[in-house]
Amino acid sequence: MTSTAGGAAQLLAISDLHIGYPENRALVEGMRPGTDDDWLLVAGDVAETVADIRWALKTLAARFRKVVWVPGNHELWTHPSDAVTLRGVARYEHLVEMCRELGVTTPEDPYPVWEGPGGPVAVAPLFLLYDYSFLPAGCTTKEQGLEYARGTGIVCTDEYLLHPDPYPSREAWCRARVAETERRLAALPDGLPVIPVNHYPLHRHPMDVLWHPEFAMWCGTDLTADWHRRFRVRTMVYGHLHIPRTTWHEGVRFEEVSVGYPREWSKRSGPPGRLRRILPGEGEEL
Repeated sequence: MTSTAGGAAQLLAISDLHIGYPENRALVEGMRPGTDDDWLLVAGDVAETVADIRWALKTLAARFRKVVWVPGNHELWTHPSDAVTLRGVARYEHLVEMCRELGVTTPEDPYPVWEGPGGPVAVAPLFLLYDYSFLPAGCTTKEQGLEYARGTGIVCTDEYLLHPDPYPSREAWCRARVAETERRLAALPDGLPVIPVNHYPLHRHPMDVLWHPEFAMWCGTDLTADWHRRFRVRTMVYGHLHIPRTTWHEGVRFEEVSVGYPREWSKRSGPPGRLRRILPGEGEEL
């Protein structure tokens, strides 16, 4: 894939745009592809209101050849400031329909295949949620974990704003999503590498650096702990932690691509809102 702008196309990624902050909205206004054929993976937490989510995805979809979006927990909140009061699955489905109207690929669409440098590779947008299996040390149940978290004062806002309707719990919704996604990944052609894009990492190891380890309960599920091996994962793209970095686990690259809040990114040495290059990878020609 060669761009009409004169360079090779790139597969880029970003997450946790949180455009409710004016500084972050300005970052999105300044985001541009490097070539006419660049794709952009958006790994969740664009904003809390449907209007803001629409603005950001519409803005990006007008600039990039393809935009792939997955929901974060913030998109799924039924926030008191949002005119859209849908909850749970109904809210998610509303966002999916909005994305389709904008030409943005979602976890409910066929997985597109990147044919540019580093390809072919299937780009798999995932929506998996979490099931409280990333428990704090010494805890063996969700109830124990939540009690411990409350004692530390670290409780995710999801407990108040992210509703699982019509599922009885967030973990039940998570298990249903995992089962359906596992089926779809298993149906991909043999030998085709995969770049999964999910708001949460597929494996627990990125939690090792959390300042508040109890927050890991809201960060994924042990049900996906071996997916990077089972499904020929080339690079696992995620966000949520607001700790942008590259890690390697069992030879697989895990890329945290979040922007985070202004109070976080303003302390970093690099430029804020930098799009992370997923393909071509290091050592591969542009």
